[in-house]
Amino acid sequence: MAVMALNSAATGLRALSTRIDVIANNLANSETVAFKRSRMNFEDLMYLTLKEPGTTNSAGEVTPAGTFVGLGVKISNTQIDLEQGSMENTNRPLDVAIEGPGFFRVKIMDSIGDGTGYTRNGNFFLNREGELVIGSGDGYKIIPTIQIPPGVSSITISRNGIVEYIRPGSIDKQTAGQLKITQFVNPQGLKLLGGSIYVETPASGEPIDSNPGQDGAGTLLQNFLEGSNVDPVKELVTLIKTQRSFELNSQSIQTADQALQTIVNLRRF
Repeated sequence: MAVMALNSAATGLRALSTRIDVIANNLANSETVAFKRSRMNFEDLMYLTLKEPGTTNSAGEVTPAGTFVGLGVKISNTQIDLEQGSMENTNRPLDVAIEGPGFFRVKIMDSIGDGTGYTRNGNFFLNREGELVIGSGDGYKIIPTIQIPPGVSSITISRNGIVEYIRPGSIDKQTAGQLKITQFVNPQGLKLLGGSIYVETPASGEPIDSNPGQDGAGTLLQNFLEGSNVDPVKELVTLIKTQRSFELNSQSIQTADQALQTIVNLRRF
């Protein structure tokens, strides 16, 4: 039985080691724009059944409970926490935050999926063609394309995603395009690529495009960026709990080793 304890404790060490990696990544991205923290979920492994519940003993009585010995733990999944991050005022007209659910659709490398990615990073720039791109990676273009001519005096982005600009010497606003918001039935099923980019998977469901503020999509907030939703205090508390659990599993290994050592030494007596 001590050998089983060794194996069970080893599974705990492996799982908790991965949890520490996830926590470290959360803390490292506490200042990353629109970053969403991940949470590690665990599940128990199979059980060795020593006695079935409900069996009849020699006296004809039914036992009320069985005897089971667990074989350890494994990682169930990492869950993305999509809680809204804090809004940070930048006073920059091309900074846009999504207030509520949804993602911006962007053009990424064709070799990845269908060449389409999704992000909540609204740190926009204009490339040399005047197209709206996000300020991460190589400057992924917004889908659908929004192009603004050079030399405009002001750019405004409404809460419902209409991008307008004013040419020099004019007071009339002209429309450059419409920002769309994409939602998923199961956003937890999106695949993380890094660079604040997510891609669709069979688990996430098909993308659903709509204008901001419609069909449950969030609205846009110009001159703001969404901050990371990592709570450093909460992460540090979780890190301490994980460290203590790691130490307890290590202690289980030491105890099982001592039990095996005692059994080995029996022949000397």
